[in-house]
Amino acid sequence: MSESLKELVEIPQSFVKEGTHFINRCTKPTEQEYIQLCKAIAIGFGVMGVIGYLVKLIHIPINNILVGGA
Repeated sequence: MSESLKELVEIPQSFVKEGTHFINRCTKPTEQEYIQLCKAIAIGFGVMGVIGYLVKLIHIPINNILVGGA
């Protein structure tokens, strides 16, 4: 019985210890890293937008052929 109680106490303690260790290791990005991250995200948005536009561009004529322009 005391072993299970000991486990119940150790789990939150180890979680808090690992969490504080993680927070202490985290650092704020430099301005150069932040700009690079923003550029990468912008490129990703652009690529996904182009892919979505192309899919829609291909889908409309195929849909009209299948449905028959109804």
